[in-house]
Amino acid sequence: MACSTAVNHSVLGLQRQIVGKRLSLLSLPAITNLGGIPRRRRSCHVYAHLQPSVVSDDPKYGNKQVITITPRLYDYILTNVREPEILRQLREETANMRGSQMQVSPEQAQLLAMLVQILGAERCIEVGVYTGYSSLAIALVLPESGYLVACERDSKSLEVAKRYYKQAGVSHKVDVKHGLASDALKSLILNGESGSYDFAFVDAEKRMNQEYFELLLQLVRTRGVIVIDNVLWHGKVADPLVNDARTVSIRNFNKNIMEDKRVSISMVPIGDGITICRKR
Repeated sequence: MACSTAVNHSVLGLQRQIVGKRLSLLSLPAITNLGGIPRRRRSCHVYAHLQPSVVSDDPKYGNKQVITITPRLYDYILTNVREPEILRQLREETANMRGSQMQVSPEQAQLLAMLVQILGAERCIEVGVYTGYSSLAIALVLPESGYLVACERDSKSLEVAKRYYKQAGVSHKVDVKHGLASDALKSLILNGESGSYDFAFVDAEKRMNQEYFELLLQLVRTRGVIVIDNVLWHGKVADPLVNDARTVSIRNFNKNIMEDKRVSISMVPIGDGITICRKR
């Protein structure tokens, strides 16, 4: 039985109001009644049951069970995140700000920091800083000689980020670029910095993902890593009935990355979905 489009969009909308970026679409099976809209018992994919796991519809995958991140399980995950006190303070301050859903989740920030540490990265780039939660997580694990180029066009949110960089004692590691990220990246290339960066994280205007990716491929060294956020886009990318400009651009970007032989990739269902790309 096909899912009701109206129910799907009502659930998605309310989910985003309640948890913002904290949970992906995979969290929805635990919610049975939202805003007076009962979830249908017979519906498609992740809406179907109140179980902590689902099974692929494709029999070629051998009835493989995968975890569904319910609110209860997500709360448990958060109890296993080592969030520094300064990041907690920034997260809680940002929660009261306009656009707080743009902030990455604690488990995402922890993964980004670990990737930087695994790489032994010293030179990093972030495209889309917002109030600085992810960039601060990265800066905290960079060595004293480390360097992070932080690109953000919104001056108000950037002031919050810079305040926390200073409070955390990492301002000397962060080079803030206020303005359009594409201009900042092109300037780095013109400055002869191609192939000199170890790691990059993109969490900015989704319709610009392909352009950011192409510029970062020039700036990141061979075997360096580029991480793209929001590749699952609240589950909309998997819904053929959703075809707004942002969703289509993310869907197309995901397809392009899948076929791009210049990188090795792994799409990870953490937060709103990230794709980790390793430059070959």
